[in-house]
Amino acid sequence: MHDINLVRENPEAFDKALRQRKAGPAAATLIACDDARRAAIAKAQALQTTRNEASKKIGQVKGTGDDAAAEELMAQVAELKSALLEAEGEERKLKAQLEKALSVLPNIPLADVPEGVDEDDNQEVRQIGEVGGVNAAMQHFEIGEELGQMDFEAAAALSGARFVVLRDDLARLERALGNFMLDLHTSEYGYREINPPLLVRDDAVFGTGQLPKFSEDLFRTENGYWLTPTAEVTLTNLVRDQITNAADLPLRFAAMTPCFRSEAGAAGRDTRGMIRQHQFSKVELVSIVEPDDGEDELERLTACAEEVLKRLGLSYRVMLLCAGDMGFSARKTYDLEVWLPGQNSYREISSCSYCGDFQGRRMNARFRHGDEKSTHFVHTLNGSGLAVGRSLVALLENYRQEDGSVLIPEVLQAYMGGRNKIEPITR
Repeated sequence: MHDINLVRENPEAFDKALRQRKAGPAAATLIACDDARRAAIAKAQALQTTRNEASKKIGQVKGTGDDAAAEELMAQVAELKSALLEAEGEERKLKAQLEKALSVLPNIPLADVPEGVDEDDNQEVRQIGEVGGVNAAMQHFEIGEELGQMDFEAAAALSGARFVVLRDDLARLERALGNFMLDLHTSEYGYREINPPLLVRDDAVFGTGQLPKFSEDLFRTENGYWLTPTAEVTLTNLVRDQITNAADLPLRFAAMTPCFRSEAGAAGRDTRGMIRQHQFSKVELVSIVEPDDGEDELERLTACAEEVLKRLGLSYRVMLLCAGDMGFSARKTYDLEVWLPGQNSYREISSCSYCGDFQGRRMNARFRHGDEKSTHFVHTLNGSGLAVGRSLVALLENYRQEDGSVLIPEVLQAYMGGRNKIEPITR
């Protein structure tokens, strides 16, 4: 959510930023609505003042014995009360209209975010590791089926397209990946592990920006709950409607959860395999910080996600997203793209975003310094640390051997009972 006062201060800059986000100009409409709201507030305040003055006179006039004048004043007060209720109702209506108009506008990019329309305009920041050089490169679904432990037909019979059944060592490997990521982030980087709900109310999904604009991308139950598309929703909303002591910031949370997405706009894309599914596991990282710490925290959060890839021995690159390719709530985003030899390309495995106070305003999440009376909106960040299913995909494609086996990176071997490879099931 945007601060209407900032829109009023520089409407031209606001509209320019919206154009960078592929949205039309909105400043004039927002300011007109806010002007009407302010006028309604001023009218209500004037009516309240007049009513209070008239109410005081009633007693004074009655004391003089002038009943007719008192009756006239009481009638005037009644009329003022009716007019006041009408003005207050108008103010509430205009406030709701303004908030609705603000709620569908994307966040505005930071100054160092490149202009651009889509992923072709993103900028490479750095590349880690070598690409190519994998013998007999195969795509992950071919490897998984060759191992006899990745079953899309069984999943389709149970649930339809974009689901998978993992068995035996691959099921354990996915669990091992998630546990390794959580252990790394909590024991070495100070994130607090959270086990959050997977069903949430409207307010929670609104708070992080998925509602109202992106409802078609989510799954909803018949009794009104939303299945979380990412643990960003629950972790960020832990501070909703709260005032946090500044001394307790930053707050850093981590969770591994299933995520549910309808993939409404993904028709025909990645229809085979585990790249784009309706249900997948992800380790999510969320930071709640003071405004001055936001950009440094983005670098830190991104480095935490990168460390997972480094310890898994996977090649990747870091991309700075252009304004037109960022998510709705982001002011600046780094994507981590892992190298997949089976596809001969980089694919996104993490997206790390700084949101400024955009989500803090939507959640009414604030902080206060010591005993100060004034409060400020928190700044929020989120990122995948990492997408577990896509990490499994990357391991299969990068560690497959010519004999059909798949090596297990050393950091995962303890989670796999000391084993160093996965072999095809022969039974």
